[in-house]
Order: sequence, then structure tokens, then C-alpha cells
Amino acid sequence: MSDEHAVFVAVTRPDGNVEQVQVGTATRQGDGFVLRLGEMTIGGSPVRGGASAGSGAGSYAPAPARSGGGSSGPLPTALPNYGRSKGAPIRGASQGDLEFYANGARRSLADPSKARFHDKERALLEAIDQELQRQRGGGGGGEGGGPEEPPPPGDEDAPF
Repeated sequence: MSDEHAVFVAVTRPDGNVEQVQVGTATRQGDGFVLRLGEMTIGGSPVRGGASAGSGAGSYAPAPARSGGGSSGPLPTALPNYGRSKGAPIRGASQGDLEFYANGARRSLADPSKARFHDKERALLEAIDQELQRQRGGGGGGEGGGPEEPPPPGDEDAPF
């Protein structure tokens, strides 16, 4: 008979809450256990899906800490896990996609029943605003003080 156990790690969120996130399973084998870890990402977007992919650990990963005003804690680097560009990087996203997700964040912020998500939505909105400013030539979050990269090529750049 298989003796399988879920394996969790405690993740402390920027707001101080601790969340238990499943990272894999441990199966008894002889006197010990075999640990099977799910797909993991460090410093990027988490992968959602199967049983070992976690227990809903947020839809985006934090960026490095930033300077300047706004919400406290790191900003997300990926779009939320819904819509046609779910999980895609915020940097380089089309203005239409950025506006779509910004509108979703604003709707959540206007809904008092979603107060527990407001910090996350404020951070997302700030990250999107910074990217929109960067794309419009207004800076807003570039690293290292060097020149900004142009946005990635779009359909309009195709030669045919």
C-alpha cells in the first residue's frame, strides 16, 4: 500500500500572512521517503495546474524591491492568471492588455467585498502604470538608470 503525504512550505506574504503552499508529495519507501517535487519557479510566475503545482499561491511572483512611493512591498512582474495574456510578463505587454488588467484591478478595488485582495490589486495597478509610463517614454521603474529597451515587436512589425 502506498503511503503518500502532501509536502508543504510556509510562505510569508508581504502583508504578513503565512500561507501553506504544496510543493510536492512524499511517498514512503522502505525506512525513508521519496520526495517528488512539482514544477517550481524562483523569481518568476508560478505554474498553476496539477496536484503538485501548489494550492493557489497567487497568480504572479514579486519583482525585486523598488524605490519610490506607492504601495509597500515588491511589485508583480506578471499579469494575473486570467484573460488571454494570463501569466505573461507585464514588461512588454501590449497597451490593450495592460488596460484590460488595469480595469480589472480597478473593479476589484471598487468592490468592498474584495477588500482582502486590495493590496495585491494596488500593487498590480502600480506595476501596470509604471509599464504604461515606460512604454510612453516616461520612465517609471527602469532598473540601473540606463536606456530602456523598446517594447517587443508586435504584429504591425511583421514584413507581410
